[in-house]
Amino acid sequence: MKDKLTIIKVGGKIVEEPDSLARLLSDFSRIDGLKLLVHGGGRSATKMAADLGIETTMIEGRRVTDNDMLRVVAMVYGGLVNKTITARLQGMGIDAIGMTGADMDIIRSHKRPAGKVDYGWVGDVDRVNGEALATLIRSGIVPVIAPLTHDGQGHLLNTNADTMAGETARGLADIFDVTLVYCFEKAGVLRDENDDDSVIPAIDPGLFEKLKADGIVTGGMLPKIENALKAVADGVKEVVITQASSLDNLRKGTHIRL
Repeated sequence: MKDKLTIIKVGGKIVEEPDSLARLLSDFSRIDGLKLLVHGGGRSATKMAADLGIETTMIEGRRVTDNDMLRVVAMVYGGLVNKTITARLQGMGIDAIGMTGADMDIIRSHKRPAGKVDYGWVGDVDRVNGEALATLIRSGIVPVIAPLTHDGQGHLLNTNADTMAGETARGLADIFDVTLVYCFEKAGVLRDENDDDSVIPAIDPGLFEKLKADGIVTGGMLPKIENALKAVADGVKEVVITQASSLDNLRKGTHIRL
């Protein structure tokens, strides 16, 4: 029987505001069994860039990452946000290690080819070294993974955190019984974005296509659900999209299934 592993992905203001981060990590610390955390930090990167006089360009919700912006996201994601979370977890008695995809070669990507848009130093994941991560996890260490990968040629790449969480879950699904949880500010995927009680309890591929066609699911939620469906198709036991404050009750939220 496989050991249970819970992978939590969290981003946005949840990791960037002291009160919400404190609550999240407190709830995370109480999750039973093996666990791993993937985080974002886009708002902090945007603010740091502005402080340094570097313009932020976003296209369809994606950050264009030129040389200057790559330095910013490396500092913010791999440094400030990652090490703050790691230090907080250590303070709670959790032996955490802050990582990027370049550390131990855990997540390797290729630079996204320029098409209609050249996103610069943005990476699309090629592989996850599940065995290397499993070695850490089985030794009682909790990986805290920042949304940066590498190409094996010496270059860091800015990589979508939702994608990294999904690919990490897929890469570990043969080794562990994996539950992937996407945490954000809402209680789940909403049928009406203005009604916090309109949570869609379950989404399968057919319903997802209908929700897209009807314009109910749009924007950043689209890749989140796409990553979730890909994960369950490749052996991840369960994917839940829920509010960060619901980590103690994963029956809530939206459950992604086949």
